[in-house]
Amino acid sequence: MSDARQILETAPGDEADVEHEFGGGVMGYTVGLGLAALLTATAFVLPALNLVWPPSLPIALGVLAIAQMGVHVVFFLHVTTGPDNVNNVLALAFGALIVFLIIGGSVWIMHAMNANMMNPAMHM
Repeated sequence: MSDARQILETAPGDEADVEHEFGGGVMGYTVGLGLAALLTATAFVLPALNLVWPPSLPIALGVLAIAQMGVHVVFFLHVTTGPDNVNNVLALAFGALIVFLIIGGSVWIMHAMNANMMNPAMHM
């Protein structure tokens, strides 16, 4: 049986070809660990070295955080663009939607409560 046909006949979740996917195997975990450690160290060192214009420091740290999330998703969660990862991508998108709804709804409620709060001078 050809290698390509065998890949198509494996069920999602089978780890038969973990060595052939991007970020798979011990080497993939090692590269992911190295990248995650490098991004973490960069986030700690960047504010101390004054390499970035100080008002743009939060944006630089946000970019490093998004890169860190990308490393974790690809190298440790193995969410890639392969045809057998559609369910993983949908689950990740649904999780992001739920987190956005919870955080966005909480901020919206707190803003509405702050806007509608009674003035202490009116209380007396």
